[in-house]
Amino acid sequence: MDSTARLTDRHTGTRPTTTPPGRSGVPPAAAFPPGPGRRRRAARVLADNWTGASTVPSRRLYPHQWSWDSAFIAIGLRHVSPLRAQTELETLLAAQWGDGRVPHIVFDPAVPDGSYFPGPGFWRSAAAGRAAGAPTGQRTSGIVQPPVHALAAWLVHRADPELSRARGFLARAHPRLAAWHRYLLRHRDLGGGSLAAVVHPWEQGMDNSPCWDAPLARVTPAPAHTFRRADLDHGAAPDRPTDRDYGRYVRLATHYRDGGYRDGHRRARARGFAVEDPAFNALLIASEHALGHIADSLGLSGARRHARAERLTAALVERLWDPAAGQFRCRDLVGGHLIGERGVSGLVPLVLPTLPRPVVGALVRTLTGPHFGVGATTRLPPSYDLLGDSFDPRRYWRGPAWFNTAWLLERGLRAHGERERADTLRTAVVELADSSGYAEYLHPRTEEPHGASGFGWTAALALDLTHDEGASDEPGAAETDGGAR
Repeated sequence: MDSTARLTDRHTGTRPTTTPPGRSGVPPAAAFPPGPGRRRRAARVLADNWTGASTVPSRRLYPHQWSWDSAFIAIGLRHVSPLRAQTELETLLAAQWGDGRVPHIVFDPAVPDGSYFPGPGFWRSAAAGRAAGAPTGQRTSGIVQPPVHALAAWLVHRADPELSRARGFLARAHPRLAAWHRYLLRHRDLGGGSLAAVVHPWEQGMDNSPCWDAPLARVTPAPAHTFRRADLDHGAAPDRPTDRDYGRYVRLATHYRDGGYRDGHRRARARGFAVEDPAFNALLIASEHALGHIADSLGLSGARRHARAERLTAALVERLWDPAAGQFRCRDLVGGHLIGERGVSGLVPLVLPTLPRPVVGALVRTLTGPHFGVGATTRLPPSYDLLGDSFDPRRYWRGPAWFNTAWLLERGLRAHGERERADTLRTAVVELADSSGYAEYLHPRTEEPHGASGFGWTAALALDLTHDEGASDEPGAAETDGGAR
């Protein structure tokens, strides 16, 4: 009997599969083991959101597979089922386009088209994306989301290296992840400064941040009668983006689709929106470091990846760092200037291990100062400046606290020796995730839950921080994945 046949997933008792991911060979939801308290409740959320090949963020509000959600979800899943965590990423990467982009949504054909807007009928990926190599057998969106995937793949591999090697997980993921990064670095360097740009607010993931208000003001909203917002069927209107903002999102997506999903600075200027975002690029850099370690583990050289990550870190500081603000800013490539709003995106580069020490110190002061108040007036970092004119503690990314950004900042604090602050933030994430019913996000001051409940990445990242709480579960990881515990 070969080693693959002998191996079982240590958490489920099922044998790993060397075939492409699918409904067969993957443990059913009932295979999640019972555990004490919070861990069991977090694992239950992930089990309830499992579809057979991937995990939805929320059964009602987000009934498909989302790109960066799946990366965060895989990071938590690795603690209860490394096999399922690998499958999560494999399912997403199987929908990759020929030009290397990983689409921000992979649509479940079992879900009715009207359950989510914009759905597959809007994106028309196979037809509109033909020149970009959109898959013909899978319906997807045509835009992207932050590239957390190589970091997730590396952490998932480390959770069970024997299973990963037996299934050839990294060997199959590596070329797809490399193509993904190549797409961003070649096709999305719209500013000529080596950083990747987003061409739609949905790509950055913090959809209606006030950081987008000025660039979006150039975009004429699509008429309200031309689309129907399915999100308001399941989410409260005061928690969601306004109709006017949504109309601008639809207009931008329509123009990108009708242009064949082609990239380029001139095309982006014509659409009116192209932004270099600090969080998007910080996650690309962290994942570039992870790709270097993936290459090393496969017997290839990762030195080139690490060198590129260092160059990108320098470019990030040169182009987006604002010393007067003590944080990174977004750069509006159409307007040609840094955007003045303070979003949590400008703190996320704290995850990078080789930031200059003065930059790290300033970021920590900003995180804990009056604009974000972590450890003083808030337990979790708000998504937008507490003192900003556009602050709204309920509305999506215009003020509420989100668990994924808190998780990233916990890693950053820990990587840079801020252990006490990291421990406090870890405790807050774990406690508030559980007490809120694994809410999508919270009012940053009252901690009232908003958005969907039973939210996938909230459960996954709380589970990750619950695992070996207070101790490092990955010795040496700060060196190997761009800022781990």
